Amino acid sequence: MSAGWVAGSVRARAIARRRVGDAGARGLARAGSFEEAVDMLARSPYGLRVHSDDTLSAAVRAVAATLLWHLRVLAGWLPASGADMLRLLAGWFEITNIEEHLRALSGLPAQPPFSLGTLATAWPRIAATSSRDDLRMALASSPWGDPGSPGPRDVQLTTRLAWAERVAARIPTAQAWALGAAGLLVAREQLARRQPLPEMAAAIAGRLLGPHVALASSVEDLRPALPASARWALADLTDEAHLWQAEAHWWHRLRADSAVLLAGSGFGPERVVGAVGLLAVDAWLVVGALEVAARGREGLEIFDALA
Repeated sequence: MSAGWVAGSVRARAIARRRVGDAGARGLARAGSFEEAVDMLARSPYGLRVHSDDTLSAAVRAVAATLLWHLRVLAGWLPASGADMLRLLAGWFEITNIEEHLRALSGLPAQPPFSLGTLATAWPRIAATSSRDDLRMALASSPWGDPGSPGPRDVQLTTRLAWAERVAARIPTAQAWALGAAGLLVAREQLARRQPLPEMAAAIAGRLLGPHVALASSVEDLRPALPASARWALADLTDEAHLWQAEAHWWHRLRADSAVLLAGSGFGPERVVGAVGLLAVDAWLVVGALEVAARGREGLEIFDALA
């Protein structure tokens, strides 16, 4: 094991402690007001970016930016292969940047991009595009692949499925997470929204999940069409109305698997992947807690059951 992996593993364990945890997230959700919740968060490990006068949208973005910053710091401690792995795991942030850039090119209000630094996959080239067609061409010549059209849904679905495909192929410890997430995405589009996947997205889903998933119109059709390594995400799903529970189950497995990976002996990529997983779950919980607090604690019982 190289010195870089040793240093990175030690740093991963240290960074993973910078979480509010389940109890902290429940405390945020139970705050007397959103203002009280965001003030509490500003005095937590998220406090470098979250400020006590933030709006909900600003606080949510600051939570995400905190997670990204941890990944950038961790990448700096890792050897080149480890930095490549983190660049792949950080794909959600580049996808978000792409979607916001597409909104801006469409004349719609858009959030400023996340600062990816060395974790960018193709963002500098994509950011330089000045039309929707140019954006599609930049995607087509990048690891994200051709979305088939510059339409928002095509871009959203193809980038997410392409991300899942690359994670599943290159990070063995994250393969089940990626496949499960892809299965849930297909379920949401085809079963809950009753919309078939666009052509390019369907092609990726076919490679990743099997040739029959694009034909599924019910949970009973979709579940057996999935490979076993993805089927777990829909194991307890009875109908599309309860898809939110299956998605929460995905996060629960991410937390459980990540804790095992981080606690393992020795040094290496497993420790780093575990730390990233736990940090991502913490950000998810915090965002959920802030949304509950902003709604006057509406949904608190559901949050407590899922946290």
